[in-house]
Amino acid sequence: MTSPDHAQEALQHTLRLERAHHDRCRAALTALIEGAQEQVVTGEDVSASGADAEVLGRRLRTQARELRELPEGPLFFGRLDFEPEAALGTLHIGRLRITEHPAAPPLVVDWRAPVSRAFYQASARDPQGVAVRRRFGWAPGSRGDSADLTGLEDEHLRDGARAESRASEIVAREIERPRVGPMRDIAATIQPEQDDLVRTDLTTSVCVQGAPGTGKTAVGLHRAAYLLYTHPQRVRRGGLLILGPNRTFLGYIAEVLPALGETGVRQSTVQEEIARHPVTAADDERAAAVKHDARMAEVLRRALYERASPDACADALAVPDGSYRWRVSAEELRGIVADVRAEQPPYAVGRERVRARVVAVLRAQAERRGGPRTTAWTRRIERARALGAWLDAVWPKARPEEVVAGLLADPDALARAADGVLDADEQKALLWPRPPRSWKSARWSAADLVLLDEAAGLIEHPEGYAHIVVDEAQDLSPMECRAIARRSVHGSLTVLGDLAQGTTPWAARDWPDLLRHLGKPDAAVTALTTGFRVPAAVLALANRLLRRLHVAVPEPRSLRRDGELTVRAADDVPAAVVTAVRDALGGEGSVGVVVADADVPRLRAALAAAGIEASDAAGAVDAGARVAVVPASVVKGLEYDHVVAVEPAAVAEAEERGLHRLYVVLTRAVSALTVVHGRPLPF
Repeated sequence: MTSPDHAQEALQHTLRLERAHHDRCRAALTALIEGAQEQVVTGEDVSASGADAEVLGRRLRTQARELRELPEGPLFFGRLDFEPEAALGTLHIGRLRITEHPAAPPLVVDWRAPVSRAFYQASARDPQGVAVRRRFGWAPGSRGDSADLTGLEDEHLRDGARAESRASEIVAREIERPRVGPMRDIAATIQPEQDDLVRTDLTTSVCVQGAPGTGKTAVGLHRAAYLLYTHPQRVRRGGLLILGPNRTFLGYIAEVLPALGETGVRQSTVQEEIARHPVTAADDERAAAVKHDARMAEVLRRALYERASPDACADALAVPDGSYRWRVSAEELRGIVADVRAEQPPYAVGRERVRARVVAVLRAQAERRGGPRTTAWTRRIERARALGAWLDAVWPKARPEEVVAGLLADPDALARAADGVLDADEQKALLWPRPPRSWKSARWSAADLVLLDEAAGLIEHPEGYAHIVVDEAQDLSPMECRAIARRSVHGSLTVLGDLAQGTTPWAARDWPDLLRHLGKPDAAVTALTTGFRVPAAVLALANRLLRRLHVAVPEPRSLRRDGELTVRAADDVPAAVVTAVRDALGGEGSVGVVVADADVPRLRAALAAAGIEASDAAGAVDAGARVAVVPASVVKGLEYDHVVAVEPAAVAEAEERGLHRLYVVLTRAVSALTVVHGRPLPF
């Protein structure tokens, strides 16, 4: 039996060896960065041509910049010791591959490499050739100094069931570490079911129904990093887009991909992606609901294609060719326009398709009369003034703004396009109360921008992305889903959300319907129900509310047995909030005071009067900020060590789906939740 002193001595010896390996890795990475910079200086001079030199130089500069921009931190978080028959030896697992020489064995293997999968998937029942899995414990906030390596934990998978039942204390400490600053990556703590989703192939779209604290956002971001690693050329060429619900959320997750070695990924919102004009008008709830309804796609399609009319072909077309005129009969022209309309191509494509078919008829006439025609002849006929004037009459060019304004400002045009699609009340809700003189002077609402994007997509398809990660997808309207679908026609999606957290008037009730609008009806839906963030006591309270939300999602469970839940009834709510915040500041981590939007100024003033400095929601994700006063409407996706939820009844009453919003509020806590209320609780 090993004595405690001997065991401690052996641990310290092992730590010294691992710290020495980390120093070696740090030196190799420094050399790699310096070598990349040297290649930038010399590489541009070795290409065969100026164009080659430019391409090579750009590639080298990008590589050097990405290496320089890597965030500081530990270079590995795990190690695998394989059985001798696996012939893989020992591998350290980290956020990027590090080697002293391209041909030398790696000092660190990237967590996304196929061989690294065993770190997340190996178990006592299925060791996958692994004898020992080692996890390293680093000091919180470590910038990668080897002295910060303070502990390690070995899991002997050959020990069978005994190893199976043993939980990792290092993983638990990492998950429970205080949440100050932006969201962290979870490369060191990915669980097997999360790893399965992260490593899904690029061609496959997936939907993750993730209960609060199950890591669905982290899964989406790590899948993005995995796809960039696995298909670098294809994904970077096509582009990768991260869509979040708002800028506060995007600020919170902004450092995850850079920490994983991936930069240059576009992170945006649906509203920013479709913003053809500034939002300078507002809709009432009824108008917004109709504009976000999927039926508006058919109304817009009708309005657009009403412009392309076979009936405008009343006369034959005569196209001059020197002293001769080639003619196409009115009947043949009507047939061409009708056929193209029936094919329903993008409107701009249809216009050019009509032109091409008319030119083909003219060319056939000319070749029957005088033999083959040159390409130059065809181009001259395509540009003929008579053909252009005729095309403008039967298939005129269209702007999205003209189409939408033509509907919203003209009751007759709207009635024709919406006949049998929208009822009279819905049509009335859509009409602008004061039509502008022209679309150029129109004031656009946020919902109008969704219609403009639909119209633009009907006219000409936008360029798509190789992959799009859509977070908080349950809040998307059908028309917003269509905007995303147009940008992923030839790509794949990672759809993340929680039906229980749907707070918009058009929030999804089920995933199949939303996936259909996203253009991925066959995407598999996977539920994550095991929570790693929200303590069990807090989740139990939230589950009481979940039963009132009438959504078909399983109740989540938490692996966290720590954490605190306090419910305080108070006559003076602001004073009770001040007391709760002071108590929270006695511990570690961030404090989020979440309150109905209308009550934010009152609570901020109460904290200021008590000498407590509080930032807004965006400030709370900055490193070092301890207290934030957060409107309930923007807290989705954020997390705080200690949450003070103020007057739940006011949150529930503030909007149509206020109980869903309250469910979001109650599930933001990582360590402790204090509920302060002066009115009866709505759960």
